[in-house]
Amino acid sequence: MATLIHTLADHSDDVNYCAFSSSCLATCSLDKTIRVYSLSNFAELPYSPLQGHTYAVHCCCFSPSGLVLASCSTDGTSVLWDTRDGRRLAVLQQPGASPVRVCRFSPEAAYLLAGAADGSVVLWNVQSMKLYRSGKVKGGSLMACAFSPNGNFFVTGSSSGDLTIWDDKMRCLYNEKAHDLGVTCCDISSHPVSDSENGLKYFQMASCGQDNHIKLWLILFADFLGVQLKYKCTLNGHSAPVLACAFSCDGQMIVSGSVDKCVIIYETSTGNTLHTLSQHTRYVTTCAFAPHSPLLATGSMDKTVHIWQLDLKQPCAGYTVENESKVAVEDWSEDDVSAWLCAQDLADFVGLFKMNNIDGKELLNLTKESLANELKIESLGLRSKVLQKIEELRMTMISVSVPDEFLCPITRELMNDPVIATDGYSYEREAMENWISNRRSSPMTNLPLHSLMLTPNRTLKMAISRWLETQQK
Repeated sequence: MATLIHTLADHSDDVNYCAFSSSCLATCSLDKTIRVYSLSNFAELPYSPLQGHTYAVHCCCFSPSGLVLASCSTDGTSVLWDTRDGRRLAVLQQPGASPVRVCRFSPEAAYLLAGAADGSVVLWNVQSMKLYRSGKVKGGSLMACAFSPNGNFFVTGSSSGDLTIWDDKMRCLYNEKAHDLGVTCCDISSHPVSDSENGLKYFQMASCGQDNHIKLWLILFADFLGVQLKYKCTLNGHSAPVLACAFSCDGQMIVSGSVDKCVIIYETSTGNTLHTLSQHTRYVTTCAFAPHSPLLATGSMDKTVHIWQLDLKQPCAGYTVENESKVAVEDWSEDDVSAWLCAQDLADFVGLFKMNNIDGKELLNLTKESLANELKIESLGLRSKVLQKIEELRMTMISVSVPDEFLCPITRELMNDPVIATDGYSYEREAMENWISNRRSSPMTNLPLHSLMLTPNRTLKMAISRWLETQQK
């Protein structure tokens, strides 16, 4: 069952893309703007819309932590934004200044991949904001890209119909003619699948194109076999070009959007159609599953974004059920932690965590330092992945039940040091200090602030402390 629960109609032109973080939804449009909404109530954040692109915005994506949002445009740039206050962090000019069609962060957020209409593919170093590697597809515009969950390779799709596999050094590993009339989108499931016959793991990938088809593929990496891309099956149902496809967080579903104005949700394992949604009145250009809640967003040339609530038989891997609280996680046994690791595709750490007697309480207290110094996880990428999953767990534990008045209007996070600004609203001190360092208007009203003075809100801080104590009983 998929129920339409909300419609966003703030864009003044075609919606081109939508993307989720664990707490926000971002949308972008031909109207040159990016809009950001809170998942708690679908209210637009105070700093939204983000403006700065001079032409249509084609794609947007969140970093794994959700703290940075990337957007790319016909103006030949990719822009990085701070999702806490909407500040523009960097403008990255595509070599050749060709219109940038698609962008993606690598899983460990070290790189931003940007693909353009002239076929150029660029990896930007996010920390230095400098170009790391560049390449080019043979013929056609670059229309689609997706990283593998481990970040060791990525796939691009072009208007010439090719799917190309690259490693993180921008070396072309494999090329396949996939869709005769051009690839429009591709996605790789975050959950690798094991082959019981030979013990190898492969990645599931979906691609769609102007040929009206969605194709499922298996990508296999093995030292003795090299890279293999195997065709699995074709999902039918659309009567016109398919413009978007995406896996659910657990890889069990695929959603697609088409020129036929329909959204179709398939079961990955069988290819069966689970739902057909036909509420959009023009081409469906984008669709995305939320990572930690049963939500689906679909965007269209009708200028709207529909938010759907999915009735799942089982929660997605990484999704915390509604009655799970912080107490329950703190009370997890070592076996519970092991089960959680497996659900997060971190099964390789089960033995290490058991050897160190990591239960729920210890799990929530793990830090970058303890992972490196005590658990001896040498790989920075793996440490970042574990920390990201733990942070997602913390956020999902509190996101359902935190009273809205305890959340900072700027960050939408639980306030630790609330202060009252002269507009009468309370904010997290650090977030508000960052805000007024760049502007002198209210985040809530956009009216000028008569003074930049911030007064501690001790009453609110005490109320938050009391609420936190009740959560731990």
